[in-house]
Amino acid sequence: MNRLATDPNLQQCPDFTSDTFQASHAPLLNLAVNNAQAAVILQTIWLATNSALKIQWQEQVDADGLEAVEQQCLLDHEAEQHCIEQKLQDAVIAEEDRKKNRIHLITIPDRPRPKWAAEEVLVADFALRKLDKAQFVELYYWTNKGLADVRTSFRTGDDDSMV
Repeated sequence: MNRLATDPNLQQCPDFTSDTFQASHAPLLNLAVNNAQAAVILQTIWLATNSALKIQWQEQVDADGLEAVEQQCLLDHEAEQHCIEQKLQDAVIAEEDRKKNRIHLITIPDRPRPKWAAEEVLVADFALRKLDKAQFVELYYWTNKGLADVRTSFRTGDDDSMV
């Protein structure tokens, strides 16, 4: 069945009694049929053909609607599958990241500061200057023994200094 390009519901029956259709009347004319009867026959043929075309047009519109619904279902299903695949891929990446960087995922407890360290901690000026310069500072200056040494002897010198 050929696909219709225009809606036959919008077509109007032509006036078969006009002179332009005299050539169409000629095969129908004989002793029993005159021009008026030939015009009625042509009009009946046109109406029957137009009715068949209207039915074909409606079937074509219905088929197009079903095809559009099926296409939309396929697109929705494809989008859903893509979303599921993306979630699985994100879950795998998150799991790998969690395994690689465990230290980043440690929860930090929200506790108040301890009250036992009420007095200020004195750190050697030398160690603080090295921290400001982003240089290496021995861990000794931050241990209990190193902090106690600073209390007894506040001036701590650098082995590499010229003084």
